[in-house]
Amino acid sequence: MIAQALPSSVVIREVGPREGFQILPRFFETERKLLLIRSLIEAGLSEIEVTAFVRPDKVPSMADAEALVAGLPTNTATSFSALYLNVKGYQRAEATGMLQNKGWLYTSPSETFLRSNNNTTVEGALAAVPTWCDEFHQVGKRVHGLMVSTAFGCGFEGTITSSAVLRLVERYLDALSSVGEGLAEICLADTVGVAHPNSIRACIQLLRPLGIPLSLHLHNTWGLGVTNVYAGLCEGVSIFETSIGGMGGCPFTPGASGNVATEDVTYLCHALGIATNLDLEKLCRAAELAESIVGLPLTSGVYNAWRLSGKKVS
Repeated sequence: MIAQALPSSVVIREVGPREGFQILPRFFETERKLLLIRSLIEAGLSEIEVTAFVRPDKVPSMADAEALVAGLPTNTATSFSALYLNVKGYQRAEATGMLQNKGWLYTSPSETFLRSNNNTTVEGALAAVPTWCDEFHQVGKRVHGLMVSTAFGCGFEGTITSSAVLRLVERYLDALSSVGEGLAEICLADTVGVAHPNSIRACIQLLRPLGIPLSLHLHNTWGLGVTNVYAGLCEGVSIFETSIGGMGGCPFTPGASGNVATEDVTYLCHALGIATNLDLEKLCRAAELAESIVGLPLTSGVYNAWRLSGKKVS
């Protein structure tokens, strides 16, 4: 199948303040996280996932979810959202009154991953679709998207085929149709970073006939993160979820290391003439701040090249 033309612009959703900290086994000061969020806003990011409403005994770094959201700046056009995995978490997020969460459903073709990460099964998640629709309707929302974790491979179950992803998505579309809902977006997440260009292209090409916009959430575990972004761009994908400095990973599945770095994806897009509305210099400074907060070296190629070159963007 012939690849799509490269998009003229992309939307980059920043997930670093949530996913970048969730894998780290300790709490970080709320004000330091807010400082990072403000630096990301300054760099031009229009959508930032700031935290997760999950159990603090399971994810200690998310223990300040309500306090962090309360401290978010209000004089900005940036949209803030948070992760939730169950109804209680969603209700906590909505109760803040400060977030612009869309109606997302979370799933995976891997039963083992769903049990570990979401405490459910595929059948259980599908059965909960009407409940989720009711929750969204209560606050005037409709279902927006389906996040498919481990869409290319699972740390527990190994390779995930594109056909398995399609079958799962079709089951969700049937469940949603029965309650008068549909999907405006499908996000394919390479949770453990095992995807490669061929698997990226195969999955996109198989799902494209559904006529639903696709987005990618990629990890760089095996070093192909930016290469996979390029494969997605070549297939016409224009929405990517990234993390500043390459921070991130899932604490509930083996092998899930850092996300593809926001500044690496931005550099690639700019090199290809694709607009991002992001300031690469300011992104590198945000990565520098993130590194100082976590106290660990970050893996982003662009950030490290910028640092070693005397803090210059070529």
